[in-house]
Amino acid sequence: MILTRNELTRLCRARDLLRETHDRRLTIREVAREAAISPVHFIRRFEAVFGETPHQFRIQARLARAKHLLALSDYSVTDVCMEVGFESLGSFSDLFARRVGVAPSVYRRQVRSMVAVPETLPRRLYPGCLTLMGAAFAIFEKQQGAAADRLAS
Repeated sequence: MILTRNELTRLCRARDLLRETHDRRLTIREVAREAAISPVHFIRRFEAVFGETPHQFRIQARLARAKHLLALSDYSVTDVCMEVGFESLGSFSDLFARRVGVAPSVYRRQVRSMVAVPETLPRRLYPGCLTLMGAAFAIFEKQQGAAADRLAS
């Protein structure tokens, strides 16, 4: 498949539209119009370029935003559900649990129990006790090194 720079730019714009529109339903026809190609051709090209269909991409983008809101906001699970564009709390919770591995409320508790820089999600989640143990171990090593230096002199 040969893709021109202009086609790629239009597909990327369409992808951004799928990711960023939360307040209303988007049809494939509307998004394909943004890419300036037919809906059927758009679906094929989108999947060839990005490795997933527009629908799969939209679901993943919504779930990523939901994870972010659950971790960092005080919105209820219902509010998060509605904010990311789902209409049914049951459908949202079921899909979230199948894709993420835990229910939204459990995810929130797990993420918030991890140590993180305020207002950001950690790259990797570590339980707070391990972070504290790492700091304590570093202090212990420093003290042991100082004691060994004193003994050597």
